Amino acid sequence: MKTLYIECNMGAAGDMLTAALLEIAENKEEIIKKLNESGIPGVRFQYEKSVKCGITGSYMKVLVNGIEETSVDAEKHNHPHDHYREHHHEHPHEHSHEHQHNHHKEHSHASMKDVNEIISNANIPGSVKKHAEAVYEIIAAAESQVHGVPVEQIHFHEVGNMDAIADIVAVSFILNEIGADRIIVSPINTGKGQVKCQHGIIPVPAPATALILQEIPAYNNHVKGELCTPTGAALLKYFADEFGSMPIMKVNKTGYGMGTKDFEEANCVRVFYGEQEEKESTNIIELNFNVDDMTGEEIGFATELLFNSGAFEVFVTPVIMKKSRPGHLFTIICSKENKIEIVEKIFKYTTTIGIRESEHPRYVLRRSIETRESEYGSIRCKISQGYGVRKSKYEYDDLAAAAQENDITMEEVRKSIKE
Repeated sequence: MKTLYIECNMGAAGDMLTAALLEIAENKEEIIKKLNESGIPGVRFQYEKSVKCGITGSYMKVLVNGIEETSVDAEKHNHPHDHYREHHHEHPHEHSHEHQHNHHKEHSHASMKDVNEIISNANIPGSVKKHAEAVYEIIAAAESQVHGVPVEQIHFHEVGNMDAIADIVAVSFILNEIGADRIIVSPINTGKGQVKCQHGIIPVPAPATALILQEIPAYNNHVKGELCTPTGAALLKYFADEFGSMPIMKVNKTGYGMGTKDFEEANCVRVFYGEQEEKESTNIIELNFNVDDMTGEEIGFATELLFNSGAFEVFVTPVIMKKSRPGHLFTIICSKENKIEIVEKIFKYTTTIGIRESEHPRYVLRRSIETRESEYGSIRCKISQGYGVRKSKYEYDDLAAAAQENDITMEEVRKSIKE
């Protein structure tokens, strides 16, 4: 399975994602040519090399009528060249972050209808248009909630709007060219502090970004500044199949999309592209609790009911509890989907009044069942393979049934199976 892993240790912006993805794409020059012929009004893409902390990557400059959109961190507002390109959209007649240049376009705005029209008329595949429109709708929905007005009444500053459209179309187009089967995104570093806007200073992450990142793993560390933009957040939210750690995969290509700010850490989005074995890992829930007042029969009864409720594993370990009392530690492994049902059964059928929960990745081999013939009937065989190994094991129930029926040992049944 072709897997793309996007590492966002220094946040994410549309231009950084575009540059990183271009680094792993085939026919970069052809892609840039097609993007520049996409027909987004006044937009031109310039793909450049960039170095951060000694690492060579790429930077995608998006010019709107020859001017690059900028934003300014509140702590550094006297240095407009030290920025991320930000696409924070405001109420009608309000403006985006301070711009490096003032020009007549600053007083022009576009509605969501205008945005959809621009994307619809772009010279790009229909599937790319569909994705781009959906990403922009995520941004519009967040802006609508931030400002308390319907999506239809949201207006976007035109220069920042074209810049955002360009980023969204570019990422959608390149992902379409790459054709990954699965996209996994790391937890996202939002940055912290404040960012300066035309109408004042707002906290990082910006309100729209914070809304978009709801239900997505995110954090901040010591880095001050706006690391994740609304456009970057919306792109990741829309295209990610899941968020988490990098899976076990054979990496074929690595790409670095650089930002414009300089930090002690390399300011980039990093992408890994390669092969991952299908169904190689899933996340499972582990539930634990201790009891010291249940009989052996009650423990056996509860264990059976938990298995019947869909638990993958249930096991009980003897432990010494407080005041040196002998007790038992229950460990239940289950899926996220049936966690609540399992919890309800635990409280109903055991004496515990509290449960501990943790989530873990689980790596599994692909499984299939084959039927083999023996002198004593059909015997099922479980085949497990992946990670360069292949294992087989005959089903106990079938071996035991054949042995009992014929008054022989299970080993005799095994020896009679025709491979």
